[in-house]
Amino acid sequence: MKRKILNIINSKNKKPLVCLTAYSKPIAKILDKHCDIVLVGDSLATAMYGMKNTHLVDIDTMIRHGISVRSNLTKALCVVDMPARSYKDITEAKKNAKLIFNKTKCDAVKIECNGKNYDIIKSLVDIGIPVMGHIGFTPQYFKKFKVQGISDKERSRLVEQAKKNQAAGVFSLVLECINHTTAKEITNSINIPTIGIGASAHCDGQILVTDDMLGLSGFYPKFVKKYVNLNNIIELGIKKYKKEVINRNFPKKKYIY
Repeated sequence: MKRKILNIINSKNKKPLVCLTAYSKPIAKILDKHCDIVLVGDSLATAMYGMKNTHLVDIDTMIRHGISVRSNLTKALCVVDMPARSYKDITEAKKNAKLIFNKTKCDAVKIECNGKNYDIIKSLVDIGIPVMGHIGFTPQYFKKFKVQGISDKERSRLVEQAKKNQAAGVFSLVLECINHTTAKEITNSINIPTIGIGASAHCDGQILVTDDMLGLSGFYPKFVKKYVNLNNIIELGIKKYKKEVINRNFPKKKYIY
């Protein structure tokens, strides 16, 4: 197993994992200084392309952004989402995972769990492609948002999914929008790191969509803390530029040939 993957697994109960998403080379360069894992998420469908959900983003788009992000990562583990419908069976999963893995040079792919695709995960791990799992609210399979793991039945289902993901060979597991007590039970029931997004500090690490936490996306559900409002900062810069252009104060001699 590759060293970077082992480092992630061995972080369990030792240090929290810092994870964020990236879709471009400049953001990847910044994140590489601070993150353990950088995810090229299919969230780019909504964050970058204005789609209503992640269902329509295709594998070519994921590969283009994956190449861009991977080119500026030297330390962080690079994970690329397998988009919806790209792993509907073992044959398709192998073909598309190899395509992503070989073209982007990423370290791993991520697959959302539908409660049935453990054989697909195992088939990728068996051919040497590391897989990050994803349970709870899985956007590729759910049409409407709902917090997961509140009832005893849901809790038992999610704990079982976590254990089956581990048995299939995932090296880490994203827990999305899961009740905090259920997230704690899941984290304590498996030997691989859990990475929470709206799933409490009981997880072994945390991930957010970078555009959300920087105040760029306009999407701020309860689990997103906005650490800075780049929308305001960007608008301020554009207003200054606009004013200087209208008043013919830009470009001055300093900026001309």
